[in-house]
Amino acid sequence: MWRGLYRWITRRPLRLAPGDVAFGHAGPVKPIFVVFIVLSALEIPILDLIITRLVAWPAVRYVALAAGVYGLVWMIGLLGALLTSPHLVGDAGIRIRNGTSVDVTIPWEAVDRVGHRYRSLPSSRALQVEDGVLHLGTGGQTSVDVALREPLTLLAHTVREVRFYADDPKALVALARER
Repeated sequence: MWRGLYRWITRRPLRLAPGDVAFGHAGPVKPIFVVFIVLSALEIPILDLIITRLVAWPAVRYVALAAGVYGLVWMIGLLGALLTSPHLVGDAGIRIRNGTSVDVTIPWEAVDRVGHRYRSLPSSRALQVEDGVLHLGTGGQTSVDVALREPLTLLAHTVREVRFYADDPKALVALARER
């Protein structure tokens, strides 16, 4: 998250290998993050004002300020990590990412077929495994299906299919099918 925040603030683009194409995946959650960031930024001075008026201990005020600022920076960093860690389609295969928490590459030799289909996930968790299918969702949904030739161990799970979200799934699928 801190690396993502640094790269986002300093506008350091992701270094792509020759032939790699990046695909974003933050579309469904970006508006939610923006709302939370704005509300957190507003909450800090309001809470400070309330604490200053009601509590006589300056230490409480400083702890609340520190927690509020840390939470705001954390949310900005998480959004930055999502925006600066896109999925990649390149010579090595399909690299699927979710901020800094998930980074897996499916080599082309393991890919049977790639398709585009929007699906809702039963839970809002980003990583779910169900019946040999690895779901790496964003905003509780996936949009790209990758069927594997044979089961593959990814993120400590043996799976036969991987489903993940991409902002432009049609372009990702078209490029993957060319490869």
